[in-house]
Amino acid sequence: MATATVTTVSTVCPNCGATCSLHESESTIAELQAQIRLLTEKASSAVDKLADCEDELRRLRAQAEKQGPPTPPAITEPPAPSSFQSRFGASLFGARKPLTASAVPTESAPVTDTPGTSRESDLQAALVKEQNARRMADAKVSQMNQEIEDLSVQLFQQANEMVATERKARAKLEERIETLEKRDVEKRRRLEKLESALNRIEKVRGLLAPPGG
Repeated sequence: MATATVTTVSTVCPNCGATCSLHESESTIAELQAQIRLLTEKASSAVDKLADCEDELRRLRAQAEKQGPPTPPAITEPPAPSSFQSRFGASLFGARKPLTASAVPTESAPVTDTPGTSRESDLQAALVKEQNARRMADAKVSQMNQEIEDLSVQLFQQANEMVATERKARAKLEERIETLEKRDVEKRRRLEKLESALNRIEKVRGLLAPPGG
C-alpha cells in the first residue's frame, strides 16, 4: 500500500513577487489590528483632550463676558461758584470759562494681557494641536484599515488557491492509490492462479510417479 505525503503550498505575492504562506499573512494582519487598536486608543484620548479644551475655552469666555471691560471713573464737575464769587472773580481777572469734562485731560490705562487671555491662547494652541493629532490619527487608522482589507482579500484568494491546489493533489493521490490497489488485487489473483496450478502439477506428479519410487 502506498502512503500519501501532503506538502505545504506557498503562493507568490502578485504585488512584491515574494513567497508568502497563510500563517505569515495571518501574523501580519494580527500586527496591523494591534496597531489599529493602539491608534484608536490614541484618537479617543485626543478626542477627550479636545473636549476638555473646548469646555475650558467656553468657561473662560463666559467668565470674560461676565467681568466685562473696566469702567473708567466718572469725572465730577466742580461746584458752581456763588454769584458774589463770580462777580468778584470777573471784576478782578475778567470773564473766565468754567472747566468742563471735555477740558479735563484723562489718562488711558495701559492694556495688559490678563491671565485669562493668556490661558485662552494656550488652550487654543492646544486645541489646534489636538485637532491636528486627531486628523493624523484618523488618517493613519483609515490607511491601516485599507491595508488590512487588502491583505484580507489577498489572504482569501491565496487560501482559495491553496485549497484548490490541495484538492487537486488529493484527487491525484486518491487516483494513484486506487490504481495501485487495483494492481495489488490483480497480482493477488495471479498469485492464487499460480498456486492453484502448482498444486495441480504436484498432484499429477504424484499420480505419475511409479509405486515404491
